[in-house]
Amino acid sequence: MKARLKWVEGVCFMGETGSGHAVVMDGAPEGGGRNLGPRPMELVLLGTAGCTSYDVITILKKARQDVRDCWVELDSERASEDPKVFTKIHFHFIVVGHGVKPELVERAIKLSAEKYCSASIMLAKTAEITHDFEIREAD
Repeated sequence: MKARLKWVEGVCFMGETGSGHAVVMDGAPEGGGRNLGPRPMELVLLGTAGCTSYDVITILKKARQDVRDCWVELDSERASEDPKVFTKIHFHFIVVGHGVKPELVERAIKLSAEKYCSASIMLAKTAEITHDFEIREAD
């Protein structure tokens, strides 16, 4: 996997992924930024949510679950001293569908956390990672 990052100004950077997608990262004004984009660590957290959600949806679809929507709400804590690594991350999955089985959602989350999601498995080296979920019946 490759990527490229270019400094724009202050603490603003333009990143380009190996697949050709661009993202702007910037800092808060008190840190020399102009708040033009997310902070790098926000992207780490969001990328991890994307990684595990990809797994969960894929596993549920393979289990023939009628999933109509899914999102993850994250709550995290970081160390107070440098390096300010994540120390706790909680993933709360909301799965919406018809007749979605709780045991299959739980299994999908566990498989992602323990086997498939490279990002969350990597972050688990410094952070206590927890998960829960709720299932909502689709209209």
